[in-house]
Amino acid sequence: MMRLDIAPILSTLGRHKLTATLIVLQIALTCAILCNATFLISDRLRWMQTPSGIDDDRIVRLMVSDIGPRADMHARVEADLAALRAIPGVEAVTVTNSLPFGPSSWNTPVRLTRDQSTPSLEAAAYYGEAVGETLGLRLVAGRFIRPDEYTWVDDHAAKQVRGSPVVVVTQALAQRLFPDQSAIGRSIFIGDEELHIVGIVERLARAGDQSRSGVYETLLLPWRMVTAYGGGFAVRARPGEAGRVRQAAAAALKAVDPRRVIIEKRLYTEVRDRYFATDRATTVLLAGVCVALLVVTALGIVGLVSFWVAQRRRQIGIRRALGASRIDVLRYFQTENFLLASMGIALGMVLAYAINLLLMREYELPRLPFGYLPVGAVVLWLLGQAAVLAPALRAASVPPVVATRG
Repeated sequence: MMRLDIAPILSTLGRHKLTATLIVLQIALTCAILCNATFLISDRLRWMQTPSGIDDDRIVRLMVSDIGPRADMHARVEADLAALRAIPGVEAVTVTNSLPFGPSSWNTPVRLTRDQSTPSLEAAAYYGEAVGETLGLRLVAGRFIRPDEYTWVDDHAAKQVRGSPVVVVTQALAQRLFPDQSAIGRSIFIGDEELHIVGIVERLARAGDQSRSGVYETLLLPWRMVTAYGGGFAVRARPGEAGRVRQAAAAALKAVDPRRVIIEKRLYTEVRDRYFATDRATTVLLAGVCVALLVVTALGIVGLVSFWVAQRRRQIGIRRALGASRIDVLRYFQTENFLLASMGIALGMVLAYAINLLLMREYELPRLPFGYLPVGAVVLWLLGQAAVLAPALRAASVPPVVATRG
């Protein structure tokens, strides 16, 4: 049995520089794209699993367009809420300006002092009486806003009344504004109003744009929302009854005013799915790219090695005549492919980081974790060994007398 030596393999590769270079470059490009695409897929999947902070499976969202004068809009909202509360299976209902991961976000600059020239941050603001309790937010400190502390948002906007100076914030917002301190009782300024933090909820995600920075930097303001100002109904149903409540709620609102148009009636899970639709499509696309690249790379290795084997039939026959077994020939080609794959992977890791730096600069993507590189290397090593197996087996199966003929 002949001993396998790396030196003859490297010598052979040196005489077939073009073929070896093509394989190395193909593996390098696949490695670079595979590492980054796999990281992006993992990153998108984690983002799509971001908790909203509310009872996802129990919330129903309804948007209406009313026809008629706005003079009675407070009484109209109260009548709508009473009709919705009367539906069997409804636990709570409110009118709110937005929902986590909804289509639009209402943002407001937050300051720590009245004369602060630059806001400390931009927080997403939620309006609506008892919106925190209705959505099922988890209170971790303090209390929610009391019913007597709410004012109508249109009255507040017209400065007809002054709302109670209270606000509820998320843990993320409290920690950002008051690191390593208790935020309860502290003051923040929104516009020219000073608001005192009376409660902290665990989390409540933003709506609107898909920026991930500050996703939980949100707050609840003591303003009753009206549908005429762009508000929509948020209904919390009993477990398992959201689908039935959705239909009943739309019928109840039409019964209150047959002229109105129901613009939207969705389960919150559908609202969330629409928000992440682009991320989901991107994930599927990237997964398809990865599979296509791996298939093309495998076929390329098979084609090039098959050509290479055909060119070296005489060399194979001589090795067999000198005593090399089929296992020796098979091991030779597998070692050869392993060396080429290693060269390609080493180059591919450099390209992977170069591509990631470009993506970070142009699209503000996070840095590629080092752990994705060895995973990509193992995948390509295994792919290379699997791809070279069939041509190598054909080479090893040729009898010496046939291989050396002609």
